[in-house]
This record gives sequence, C-alpha cells and structure tokens, in this order.
Amino acid sequence: MSSINAHHTPRRVQGSPGAWRDAHHQPPRRQEQAARTPAEILQGHRPRRTDPLRVLDLLIDLFNAEHTALEKTVSHKTRQERADFLRRFFRDLRNKANFATVPDPRNLGDRHIRAMVAVWQREKLAPATIQTYLSFLRGLARWLGKPGFIRNPAYYGLAPAEYQRHEYAQCDRSWTAAGIDIDALVERVSAYDRYVGASLRLIRAFGLRRKESVMFRPHLGVVPFEATGLPTEERQAEHYVRIKEGAKGGRLRFVPVDTEQRIAALAFAKAVVQSSDAHLGDPRHSLKRNLRRFDYVMARFGITAEGLGATAHGLRHEAMIDHYCDKAGVAPPVRGGGDASDEVDAAARLSVARLAGHNRVRASGAYLGGLLARQAALRAQQQGKMPGASGDEGLPEER
Repeated sequence: MSSINAHHTPRRVQGSPGAWRDAHHQPPRRQEQAARTPAEILQGHRPRRTDPLRVLDLLIDLFNAEHTALEKTVSHKTRQERADFLRRFFRDLRNKANFATVPDPRNLGDRHIRAMVAVWQREKLAPATIQTYLSFLRGLARWLGKPGFIRNPAYYGLAPAEYQRHEYAQCDRSWTAAGIDIDALVERVSAYDRYVGASLRLIRAFGLRRKESVMFRPHLGVVPFEATGLPTEERQAEHYVRIKEGAKGGRLRFVPVDTEQRIAALAFAKAVVQSSDAHLGDPRHSLKRNLRRFDYVMARFGITAEGLGATAHGLRHEAMIDHYCDKAGVAPPVRGGGDASDEVDAAARLSVARLAGHNRVRASGAYLGGLLARQAALRAQQQGKMPGASGDEGLPEER
C-alpha cells in the first residue's frame, strides 16, 4: 500500500488569474481578439510586413498557457521560461547564428534549428538544458500547426552525451551526506527568520519543494482523511496535508500526518502564521519577494553548493531518502544500497515518487540512484555482461 497518493485529471481548464499571476507572460485575452480564432488573428499580420518578434509575441499571447503535448495548461513558471527562451532564440538567430534577418516564426526552417543547435554545442549547454529548449520549440511548432517539425536530438547532429539526461542520482545530495547537523542548523535559521525556518521544517518532514513550502497554508492545508477522496483501504492517518499551491503542474497530492516529525513541523508552521488562511511567506510581501528572501537566508547561512555543500533542495532529497529507508528497510543505492527484493524496492520507489509529487516511478531515481547493486549485477549477468556493467540502469516505467 502506498503512503502518498495523488489525484490526476486528463484535462485541467485554466481558471481565473491567481494571486501570483505574471500578466506579462500570460496576459488576458484582448477584447478585440475575443471573437476571432488564432488563425484569423494571425492572418492580419502577414509575413514580411510585420515585425517577426511582434508575431512571436502574438503567438505567446495566444498559446503560451498550453502544454506542449497534453490537453492541459502549464504553470506560470513554465510560461515565463518558455516566453523568455523563444524571444531569446529569435534574437540569437541573428546575434549568434549570424542570420542576416530574424525570420517570421511561421517561416522558421530546419536550417534555423540546426544553426542554433550548433550554437548550443559550442556553448556546451547541459543535456537537460538542450532537452528543455527542444521541448519549447516543439511547443512553438504545435502552435503553428506543424507537429513533428522539431526532430529528435540525433537528427541535428547531437551525440547521446550531449542530450541524454542522467535520470539517476550519481551522488547523495542530502544534508546528512554534507555532514550538516540538520536540527541545529534549522534552529539557527528559525531564530533568524521564522518563516524560512518553518519552510525548512516542512521540506524535511513532507518532502516539499521550496515554492510549495512558501505557499503552504498551515491551517487550510490540513484536511481530515474523509476530505481527501482516497480509498478507505489506503487510510494511514486521521489528517492529511493537501499540497497543490506551488506544485509542479498544479498536481494535487495528499501526504498523511503520521509521524511526530510531521506533527511538529505543522505545529511550528501554525504558530508562525498570523491568520487561519495565511501562507508561509511574510504577508507584507509578494510571492516573488518571499522566494528571494528564502534564497537570501539560505545564502546567509551557507546553505549552498559552494558553502556547506548542500542546498535547500538537498533537504527534499533527505526526506525522500528517509522515506525509502522506512519503506524498504535498507539504504537506497545512492547511499550504498542494500539487499532488498525487486518487489520491496519497486514498492518503496513508487511511494517515494508519490511523496515527491511525480507521476512516474522512474522519477524517484533522481533522489535514490539506480538499481540496487545486487539487482544491477543480476541484470548484467542476464544480458551477458560483466557484473556492475549496468549499474546505471533504472527500473522500468511500470512495475
């Protein structure tokens, strides 16, 4: 039985603007455009007669809320990053790829993509960055009615090492691995800034992301089991934490309040906020400023890769590794592994993935590492390889 559950819907309709909406990257539809289709709007801006960047802005206005492949909207963070990238991409065609003119987005060709991929190769961008950029370009192609226009990375001459991400953690990024006295450091941070201290406690106890912790409402975010809609046989606690605000993709998940650590973290957070509907950011400031404050406090206390050798996200790693140890009874591969059976390992990974708010079991590998050493050796032998040769392999998507 899994300890964390998520609700998934095939389609999420965009609602009214939230408190943290960035109107620049997803402005409200202009009134004069409301009765016209996107095709009709674009017809009024003919190529060679309209500034290409003006056409790009129109496309962003019309389509930037859409997911690249699914029938749902994307987060405001994704909208901002995609809009910033697309505007920079077209500028870089002239500034870095040496095209004499910036093409109209509707006339974007294979030669433009190849030229920019060559720029990325020269700049030695990380594989994850290149994958993200190609995904954003696939979104643009979809807006233009050209699905399939953006090909796979190898088509553009990229070697596997240049575009394949490492899905599995190569090292332990937790605070424990960095030699940090977690309780003592969190206490020091709490004494300096009670809001940030409360966020760190929630990250450690519930595995929240930074933004999720800042946007969490300690009073309204705790619900009785009956309000979760989860199957009765999955009940593990009287109360659950409801996590949606700030979650990646807006995916809703529930985590049971089933340990003393979780109870204490919630109690501290409730004591910090000033009203029953308040979130864990300073109410005098915007979300953006509260996130900046969080980062400032992390830097002040040396909680950076360059300082103590661990980041705030490392505390989320701590939560995932602790959860795996609890479920599997052994340490995960990133900490040396243990002799867990395939079934126990798969169940523990599924539970970690759900705690983290991911849909795929494979995503847990980013915190836990690849297969346990025993399983990797067995798989290598089955494939006719030397033991250990496949230690970087992961679990199948469905187990």
